[in-house]
Amino acid sequence: MLRWFLAGAAYFAIVFAAAFALGIVRVSFIVPVLGSLWATLLELPFTLGIAWFACAWISRLSGSPSLSQAITMAASAFVLLIGAETVGSFLIFKRSPADLIASYGTMAGALGLVGQIAFGCFPVLQCIRDNSTRADRTPPRAS
Repeated sequence: MLRWFLAGAAYFAIVFAAAFALGIVRVSFIVPVLGSLWATLLELPFTLGIAWFACAWISRLSGSPSLSQAITMAASAFVLLIGAETVGSFLIFKRSPADLIASYGTMAGALGLVGQIAFGCFPVLQCIRDNSTRADRTPPRAS
């Protein structure tokens, strides 16, 4: 199981670094022009695309997880993400956890939360997809 906690940590680290860089661009250049909602709508597909491919890459490197291993990877990555967001929100924006939770009540905040939930679900979704694909390729047994 430790391997899958570490896989989740690696998945989190890759996506967090990319999302942080994209977030700087979003906040610095796109929000002032288009507003928070449109900026989030523009950024989210890129972040989720990076997350999807990073998840697949880390899963392959770690050795195609079983469903329980994918859940471990997903949970560890999601917990790290929420923790990092909470700490970053406080340190960078001086927001309390209550303020962070309240920000999810905005459309942009809700979209961001949906993106975070999708990020957390990707290891499990990919595991299910990979297992069904393998089952489809398995030739039927002769009687």
